[in-house]
Amino acid sequence: MKKQAFTAFDAADYLKNEKDIAAYLAAASEDEDPQVLVVAMGNVIRARNVSKIARDTGLTREGVYKAFSADGNPSFATVIKVAKALDLEFSLRSRGKANRAVKPRIATSRIAAKAVRRLTKP
Repeated sequence: MKKQAFTAFDAADYLKNEKDIAAYLAAASEDEDPQVLVVAMGNVIRARNVSKIARDTGLTREGVYKAFSADGNPSFATVIKVAKALDLEFSLRSRGKANRAVKPRIATSRIAAKAVRRLTKP
């Protein structure tokens, strides 16, 4: 019986276009562990040209590899620089209760009613 040869899985091999990359990073950003996003960005960097990303960010190739490895811990500034070099936009948005529209409260207490009357008198 012949032995089958397998290669190690590398996500970078499957990140062929911008749509795949965007979906991959969106999924990684939903994880509570920020290291998941860091490693995903590392995979995207490897799917593209690491040397070009390093030049565009002012970092060394080795520094980029190290920062976005499984053991890496890049600074926020480095993440932003690399995102820009990858032509990605970084944004934050509110989620949960903060997204719900806030309804104005109507003053019902006597004190609030008196204050409103004072303000509205000519």
